[in-house]
Amino acid sequence: MIMDMHAVWWLLEVGGASLLGGVVGAISGLGGGIVIVPVLTIFLGMPIIDAIGASIVSVIAVSSAAGSVYVKDHVTNVRIAMFLELSTASGAVVGAAVLAPMLNAQVLSVTFGVMLLVSLIPVLANIGEELPANIKNDRIANGLKLNGSYFDKLLKREVMYNCARVPPAMGVMALAGIMAGILGIGAGVLKVLAMEIFMRMPAKVSTATSNFMIGVTAAAAAGVYLRRGVVLPFLVVPVAAAVLVGAMLGTKLMERMSNNHVKKIFAAALGIVGLEMLLRGLGINL
Repeated sequence: MIMDMHAVWWLLEVGGASLLGGVVGAISGLGGGIVIVPVLTIFLGMPIIDAIGASIVSVIAVSSAAGSVYVKDHVTNVRIAMFLELSTASGAVVGAAVLAPMLNAQVLSVTFGVMLLVSLIPVLANIGEELPANIKNDRIANGLKLNGSYFDKLLKREVMYNCARVPPAMGVMALAGIMAGILGIGAGVLKVLAMEIFMRMPAKVSTATSNFMIGVTAAAAAGVYLRRGVVLPFLVVPVAAAVLVGAMLGTKLMERMSNNHVKKIFAAALGIVGLEMLLRGLGINL
């Protein structure tokens, strides 16, 4: 009976963390791994490689749930997503097949933490900006017609936007794919940054487009993790189920928030989780 209660409590902890991960992932565009990996490793004491295996499947669940809603509501820029995904998916395969087996758990944790904390700098610089102003398409954006529009449910009007600096964004997307393959998080953090900081897209469009993309990136890396035997069914099933519910809830919340509030949640997630994972990787227990 004691063992049964322990199992139930463990399931509730995993489910709660995964539900929160789905909500945060859908709002921020980072995928559920931004919450799930730290909770499973820091609070539940699981090996990071097992947490990553579960996370990479949860990322696909978040993308499927949130991505479908954002596409239906025309917030996602599918043309940009498919164009940039060419770089990201290639990077994911390289990260998972070549780099991940060469790194230990401490390196993975430190890499995760540093990546998130460094990403805070440009995000905080743009806090307070509701919509980017005076942005012009570059030559690639004009040629591929990457600009677009969406109906903002908070502002109650159609928002038109352009896309700048596509080439450097493609480089960041390739790096995002490599980090996704190594860390199993979908690397939505770098995708959102590439679209917001380099391409200067509205936060809601960046979030929605990232949610659409992270599933493709995660799927490219998931096959490698499945082959290595680190995707554990007893862990993946509750994680994926709870993440799916959380992601559906998160989409409803995000579309009724301001772009500035989306940025603040994004920044908070980066700071808290990045610090926790960095300390963990350095051997400092919280």
